[in-house]
Amino acid sequence: MTTASGAVRIFDTTLRDGEQAPGISLDTKEKLEIAEQLARLRVDVVEAGFPITSQGDFEAVRAIADSVGTQPGAPTIAALARCHPDDIARAGESVKPATRPRIHVFLSTSEVHRTAMLRGASEEQVVAQAVDAVRRAGTYSDDVEFSPQDATRTDEGFLRRVIDAVVAAGATTVNIPDTVGYAIPHDFGRLVGDVVARVGPEVTVSVHCHNDLGLAVANSLEAVRNGARQVEVAVNGIGERAGNCSLEEVVMALATREDLLGSPTAVRTPEIARASRLVTTLTGYPVQFNKAVVGRNAFSHESGIHQHGVLADRLTYEIMRAEDVGVAGSTIVLGKHSGRHAFVRQLDEMGYELSADETARAFGRFKELADRKVEITDTDLEAIVADEITTAADDAFELESLQVSGGTAAAPTATVRLRSRDAGAVVDESSMGDGMVDAACAAIRRATGVEARLVSFNVAAVTGGIDALGDVTIQAEVDGQRFTGRGVSTDVVEASARAYLHAINKSVRLRRRSAGPVPLRTP
Repeated sequence: MTTASGAVRIFDTTLRDGEQAPGISLDTKEKLEIAEQLARLRVDVVEAGFPITSQGDFEAVRAIADSVGTQPGAPTIAALARCHPDDIARAGESVKPATRPRIHVFLSTSEVHRTAMLRGASEEQVVAQAVDAVRRAGTYSDDVEFSPQDATRTDEGFLRRVIDAVVAAGATTVNIPDTVGYAIPHDFGRLVGDVVARVGPEVTVSVHCHNDLGLAVANSLEAVRNGARQVEVAVNGIGERAGNCSLEEVVMALATREDLLGSPTAVRTPEIARASRLVTTLTGYPVQFNKAVVGRNAFSHESGIHQHGVLADRLTYEIMRAEDVGVAGSTIVLGKHSGRHAFVRQLDEMGYELSADETARAFGRFKELADRKVEITDTDLEAIVADEITTAADDAFELESLQVSGGTAAAPTATVRLRSRDAGAVVDESSMGDGMVDAACAAIRRATGVEARLVSFNVAAVTGGIDALGDVTIQAEVDGQRFTGRGVSTDVVEASARAYLHAINKSVRLRRRSAGPVPLRTP
């Protein structure tokens, strides 16, 4: 993938920094699905993960490099590494299959970080380690990015010294991370402008802004105005603490105010809403109603004055079209009499490429839904597909049936039938609970033998109407680790049971792995 001269490259770190948000744990299949959507979105770089942290993360990065990274017009696939030989070797191996691999190395440079995290390393030691890392990364890829972690709290004289050294060592991109969201736009713009002038046109200057003061997008735009040619973002702004610079906000700001910024991107903006929904679904992190660009209210008008203006001319109160970000969903003509051919064709038009097994499962769910729901929209189909692709072929348990009973006069009771793929047998269990959802989860706990404590529960309607699909996202804790689960159904109790079982299946898959995650702090 190439970006026009003068344009801004979009470096997406949803799968790396975004996943570091508390409670998010994506498996390889989920990461692949998001990476495929990012490719459809046409971001320039996908930072697929931090391979040294776990065997699972290494496998996910490798799978993305081998699949998404080899497609025609594929984005660059990047892997993060500390300035350490083992990290760099692991990162290099993970992105090796990609057509355009990148190694992204980082090292703390601020005094507080050098004291607390690098055991009091001297400036000379930091420079030497950074140079060695960039040179070492260059043996795996000719595309090497360097990040001086906590750059905005680093002495500027020392920062310039580090940047000069890594550029001389072969870094092709220098990233200025506002790791703790400390920067203020005018000062950050000045700093970035100085770096741009220092490194010259042969080296790309990038920025990675966190949102601790709510200024990540503002800082990133000011950096672009001062010559930065790469912005690091995450879908829906997810990430550590208050999150990262929001992809949808910075992309649409650059598109809407190109008259001032003159820096277009290669992003296919009608794919933004779908990317937002997919990330919400798989991470369990909802988007607030008033979120810019992708929030439910972003293109809604309640005030009479606003409604009057929009009916006369949408430009009166809208600075971008809903269609430009893919918000306007269309109703498709599919129902219970529709065949597999029409169903598959509609999925193809929506940009989905499913395996034969995934198509069969999704079609089965579609026919089931068509018996319950009169009007099926493309948003409903997206929810079904997203729900089915989270069901892996190696899931330990499959929900075959669920029955609930009870109410105000009797204790709620749930009976579940699960198929244990490991044992090759059907398991029936019943349990009572404080409510029907609680009873269903308790029955699943008994059937699976997995003690999963429900930590959070979120339910939303996929579309409007009394027959809307219920979309349930939960977080469950198993053995001290949290897992996100998601389920969709016209019945909220069934959707909840599916979400809870999804989280349990993820915990079982992780238990099968021999390597566990290594806690690390990153840019």
